[in-house]
Amino acid sequence: MTAVTDAVTTTGPRGGISQSVTDSLVVAKRNLIRMSRIPEMVIFGLIQPIMFVVLFSYVFGGSMNIGGTTSPSVYREFLMAGIFAQTVTFATAGAGAGIADDMHKGLIDRFRALPMARGAVLTGRTLADLVQTALTVVVLAIVALLVGWRVHNGIPKALAAFALLLLLGYAFSWIGALIGLSVRTPEAATSGGLIWLFPVTFISNAFVDSSKMTPWLRHIAEWNPFSATVQACRELFGNPGVSPSDAWPMQHPVWASIIWSVLIILVFRTLAVRKYRSATA
Repeated sequence: MTAVTDAVTTTGPRGGISQSVTDSLVVAKRNLIRMSRIPEMVIFGLIQPIMFVVLFSYVFGGSMNIGGTTSPSVYREFLMAGIFAQTVTFATAGAGAGIADDMHKGLIDRFRALPMARGAVLTGRTLADLVQTALTVVVLAIVALLVGWRVHNGIPKALAAFALLLLLGYAFSWIGALIGLSVRTPEAATSGGLIWLFPVTFISNAFVDSSKMTPWLRHIAEWNPFSATVQACRELFGNPGVSPSDAWPMQHPVWASIIWSVLIILVFRTLAVRKYRSATA
């Protein structure tokens, strides 16, 4: 806390945008240092997606029909974009719990006493969570390669796919921030952060071909922001995808993924900052 106080109070007068950026980076650094001192946070965050990769690959790999084949290797390549997207979005629960914990301990009130931009506390927290998510994705990609996943469209497109994944994860972290500010305890933030994620991730094209769903459910899945990112990653990775669809997000998944993510950031960042101001007023 002393380091944060010194960093913020010794920077001198700054403009609005400059102050917001600098303060956000200071808060992000504070959260990254905290994460590094609690390594079990990172370890447990890595175990869950690795378990999903192994279980889905070997338990369901021979029973899923993708592109007219039930080959386990084909399903593994189909699966990985969904697992990557699920991993970055499930980090939302941790973001919400972290903010709720800071609120519960009164740390947010201490930040309010400092001459810092109001939105910097939330922006810094979400940036720190983004770094942790990126680390998790790197480890997950290594595990995926070990179980047979491959990239077929070259490194540049693969990096673009990972960028879309991190953008989606950052967007969803603002939903987690709003939940964390709206509940009273970290436990409630964790539960609230996971409840809505399960239908979002499973009513999608992440684990099955959405064309095989009932018509009304397929329509929801095809317009799901989560599905757009999954489909975009499959195209960029060169992995097997779902059956052709007339839905615009499935026809233009890269653009749909970007538009959905930016829209979520704009809406939920605005709501979260407004909630932060009223909650600490």
